[in-house]
Amino acid sequence: MQKVKYLYTLLACFLLLAAISCKKDFMDRYPQTSVPPDLFFNSEEDLASYINGLLSIPGAGQYTSDQGTDDKATTAAVEIKSIMTGTPSSQNITGGWNWGRLRNINYFLENYDKAKVSQEVKNHYAGLARYYRAQFYTGMVSRYSDVPWYSQTLNPTDSINLYKPRDSRSLVMDSVMADFAFAAANVKESVPDGTPGAGVVKLVYARTALYEGTFRKYHPELNLQASADAFLQIAQQVAGEIITSGNYEIHNTGNPDADYLALFTSLSLAGNPEVLLANIYDQDLNRSGDNKYSINDYEQSPSRELVQTYLMKDGSRFTDQAGYETFGFVKEFENRDPRLSQTLLYPGFILASNAANPAPYIQRLNKNFTGYHQLKGYINSTDQKVLAGTDYPAYRYAEVLLTYAEALAELGTLTQDGLDRSVNLLRNRAGLPALNLAAANANADPVLAAQYPAVSGANQGIILEIRREKRVEFAMEGYRYDDLMRWGAGKKLEKIPNGMYFPGLGKYDLTGDAIPDIILIDKSASIPSSDLQEQNSLGVKLVYYKAGSFGDDVTVYLKNGNGGGTIVTEVTPRQFKDPQYYYRPIPFNQVTLNPALKQIFGWN
Repeated sequence: MQKVKYLYTLLACFLLLAAISCKKDFMDRYPQTSVPPDLFFNSEEDLASYINGLLSIPGAGQYTSDQGTDDKATTAAVEIKSIMTGTPSSQNITGGWNWGRLRNINYFLENYDKAKVSQEVKNHYAGLARYYRAQFYTGMVSRYSDVPWYSQTLNPTDSINLYKPRDSRSLVMDSVMADFAFAAANVKESVPDGTPGAGVVKLVYARTALYEGTFRKYHPELNLQASADAFLQIAQQVAGEIITSGNYEIHNTGNPDADYLALFTSLSLAGNPEVLLANIYDQDLNRSGDNKYSINDYEQSPSRELVQTYLMKDGSRFTDQAGYETFGFVKEFENRDPRLSQTLLYPGFILASNAANPAPYIQRLNKNFTGYHQLKGYINSTDQKVLAGTDYPAYRYAEVLLTYAEALAELGTLTQDGLDRSVNLLRNRAGLPALNLAAANANADPVLAAQYPAVSGANQGIILEIRREKRVEFAMEGYRYDDLMRWGAGKKLEKIPNGMYFPGLGKYDLTGDAIPDIILIDKSASIPSSDLQEQNSLGVKLVYYKAGSFGDDVTVYLKNGNGGGTIVTEVTPRQFKDPQYYYRPIPFNQVTLNPALKQIFGWN
């Protein structure tokens, strides 16, 4: 029933617009993309229909959106990778400068007050419109920093606003915070299924405040570090309000080996106490969320550094294990944080398509891929309705908890009690020991410290551990790039993601039963015909791969060629220019149309 209601909500606006278009003289009097205020904005139904037309919820595509970060190798032409390996300029970076959505939002805000409804109802829908406007501008600021602020719709005759220069980041983000504050105070808790309510609004409000606070703190080029704490205070306050409300809780049935994965494999997330809002998929309603490609060699593969970030099951650091740099695939997954095996395919994983002959899946190796395969987003089923009908948890309470903890840690006011009511709820779900504030600060992880050199001070250890928790908890969900940008950690993107480790040519077990599954042979050798291929002790033929150095006529590129090493995915050097590449240029044609728009941070 929830899915049906959601689809009806999406369809309502389109049906309404179709009805309006039939009104006499409509097309003569109004642009094709506008809704006439004298025929509309009269009832709550009108307001709801317009706002539902602005609905935008993250979906299953998020499972591929960490490409180009240190979490994944990618063969795609991802923008940041192209920038770091090419000759970027305003003439070849042309996306992003689109203001059509803002016009639709501002048009509503100029006309909603005409409706013959109570002020409470008006404020609810105005709050949603301002929530969408705040989200729009957050995206523009994260890409361009200073941008023009428009609080009203633009017309062709409005030369003053059409040709205005950038407004300061401070002015725009103050306006964004004002929009979020209004939305948080006026959007209702109880809303139709599939639409954002007060909880979602506050989550994104807190997220944005944390983003801006940490961005200002770790980006001295803005000269805004003095105002960073004000945003961090908002983040901890708003996240704290969500926590105190008691409306949500972490999904935890006491099964650390399955509870986390259940968030990403459920046909229905209705009633899940952790999910503030789900993107609902249902094949019967022509909304398919099939993501089985995540197991294939399609553009992306998880990085070895991500694998090494997960803790051991006892809470100790994997990178404290003697010889961890040369651990093979099977060893890497032994006694680890259970979320690792619920995010990546693990040794012994069995595909549902092999149910008749339940042999473990053997990791497939290929050029430009790490050898690791993503499990999160993969639906292990042969039922097409299940494949197409798995919901996506668009907004999770886990983010609220991590926002709260990180904001307090950056402010220097985090206590053990604050950790226990936030991060440790996630660790408890995973069956890990609780994170201890004093211990973390007394023994900061040297590996993480090297990755984030800008973090220092008395709270260095706990800030690093919270960053680890964010990376692990939200791996493959599209948060990583923004996190690296706000932390001033763009230089991490210069390191090309690598893959599994093999000490050299030979036979290897990839399924965890100590029986070889694959064999790496020299580039000059020939792969035997099927009838001559070697079998293991189970009578299963080994999978043959030629191995060598990058550029050789082989399938597996190893760092030291026949001498072994980690799998190499690319070799083209990457350069992240700081601070320039934290931002994007305004497209050249836009600056030509409006010379008042000046490029900043070295772009031309």
